[in-house]
Amino acid sequence: MHYLDFLAALHERLAPPSYLEIGIRHGDSLALARCPAVGIDPAFELHVELRDDVALLRETSDEYFDRDDPLAAFGGEPVAFAFIDSMHLAEFVVRDFANVERNTEWSSVVVLDDILPRSLEEAARDRRSRTWTGDVYKVLDVLARHRPDLTCLRVDTEPTGLGIALGLDPLSRALGERYDAIVVDVVAPDPQHVPAEVLERAGALDPQAVLDSRVWPLLRAARERGVTRRRGIHALRRAVKRELGVSVPRARLVDLASA
Repeated sequence: MHYLDFLAALHERLAPPSYLEIGIRHGDSLALARCPAVGIDPAFELHVELRDDVALLRETSDEYFDRDDPLAAFGGEPVAFAFIDSMHLAEFVVRDFANVERNTEWSSVVVLDDILPRSLEEAARDRRSRTWTGDVYKVLDVLARHRPDLTCLRVDTEPTGLGIALGLDPLSRALGERYDAIVVDVVAPDPQHVPAEVLERAGALDPQAVLDSRVWPLLRAARERGVTRRRGIHALRRAVKRELGVSVPRARLVDLASA
């Protein structure tokens, strides 16, 4: 399944009231939104028509989140669905994720593009190929290490995979506080050492199985009913394990990042 088809189906299932996209390029994924949306990209070049309730910002994501009120375009309401397809370097994506998460609620969904490079060439930090993922594949490992309270999925979409972060905690500051150490850990000269399981997509989930799971109606209902994270997080983790076979390590059952 192509990633745009997956994103379109996810929009339908979640029916988010707000959508944020970092790295809009030609606007193909941003055009899938059916709600007030914000697209951020310092060098976008649209090839598609967008809805009237889409705000385009020709600036960096750092500039956007430095605003006094990044949620002003959404009337102060949190971001319900976000897609990060920004600079294809792990440290930038980690920073974007941390900034996005602070402006969400626990039932929000954040999707990361390009987590499954198909070759060492695609995974290089210095771009050498037409299709380029950079070393974004490292980001879910960073989240697993520094944010064990999150539930992260690897989805086998074409061409280069998607990562999904669930069970967010907008109060967490773990990534920001550890950011310098994270940068030291993830930034390495080319050629990148891409684990074989990444190139082979080991453990990546079938896109249709992910879409068909009860995770999305659970999150949508939690958002619409105002279910708190404390009440809803365990139901989410159980659904992910039962529906998708993704086990949540015992360490994740304690929200270390917000302790």
